[in-house]
Amino acid sequence: MDASRSRAARLVASPAALACCAVVLAGCSVPGAPAALPPSAAPREHGQAATRAAVPGAVRDLEADYRRVIRDVLPSVVQIQARDDLGSGIVYDDRGHIVTNAHVVGRERAFRVTTAHSEDPLSARLVHSYPEQDLAVIRLDRVPDGMRPAVFGDSAKVEVGQIVLAMGSPLGLSSSVTQGIVSATGRTVTGSGDGGGTGATLANMVQTSAAINPGNSGGALVNLDGQVVGIPTLAATDPGLEGSTAPGIGFAIPASTVRKIADQIVRDGRVTDSGRAALGITGRTVVDDSYRAVGVAVVEVRDGGAADRAGLRAGDVVTGLGDADVTTLTSLAEALAPLRPGRRTTVTYTRDGSERTVGVTLGEQ
Repeated sequence: MDASRSRAARLVASPAALACCAVVLAGCSVPGAPAALPPSAAPREHGQAATRAAVPGAVRDLEADYRRVIRDVLPSVVQIQARDDLGSGIVYDDRGHIVTNAHVVGRERAFRVTTAHSEDPLSARLVHSYPEQDLAVIRLDRVPDGMRPAVFGDSAKVEVGQIVLAMGSPLGLSSSVTQGIVSATGRTVTGSGDGGGTGATLANMVQTSAAINPGNSGGALVNLDGQVVGIPTLAATDPGLEGSTAPGIGFAIPASTVRKIADQIVRDGRVTDSGRAALGITGRTVVDDSYRAVGVAVVEVRDGGAADRAGLRAGDVVTGLGDADVTTLTSLAEALAPLRPGRRTTVTYTRDGSERTVGVTLGEQ
């Protein structure tokens, strides 16, 4: 999928119930008052009337919060054009660094960036792309006056039900904003590898009901404190609708991961500490006589890697990692995603027709 499209997560999920704007809906309901009330009911009615009177004020306060956040954060969200493809990005510092998705930059090295305050594109160049986490950093050749870095929040404080705004350039409509809630945290999803997608398996993703449309990738998912809590990256697809986007199910890379990767790229020009566990093999999915995926065949073992130290060798077929079954390369990546380098676990595999299990200390990707 090209950079102007949201990446499609390969998963099946039930649509989340939308709980955002509950206070707004409550304010639209104005029940009629009875003609007369007994004296004993008067205090209760008085409390209900006070509640109804307070709702419009709460709505105005929420609207004011939306406007304040948009005013404060939107100038830090930019549109990125790589040849004919469009995506979004976030101003990372006052030196002209912009963080975005790796699938937005693709294989390009030069870009045109449009800010919220100008229609004139600015030139930028790639610093480094890290497809394994679907993140990249580009840098403006010239930093315009008034460009303001975004403030990144603490991912550990993101909670289900929290109101969030997604800012970016969906369908090329720059400086667009949608709203929703945090639907879940800690999701592990795998993006499409088609049409320029990285195919990365990403852990600890923030799920949101805020609309994530083509072009939102690389933009900002923002809380009502004006802090970026994630970068919108994936939109779920509905297998029952021939891969069409499932409304209200989008995913964002958490801010803590963005900062960890972007800081290294800005400082060192590359990622030196990924924090992602690896088995240290090159593998391929194998199928049985019924063409059913049954494991990952080891094609090559990295010298000194986790698999090498555990005694695995080319020709072995990995069928499990810890408590997780492994049938494909994707399932192996998903089993590894929530783990960290140095973690001790087990690998189940077959060799010469017999099943074996061995302890392994995971390495780093």
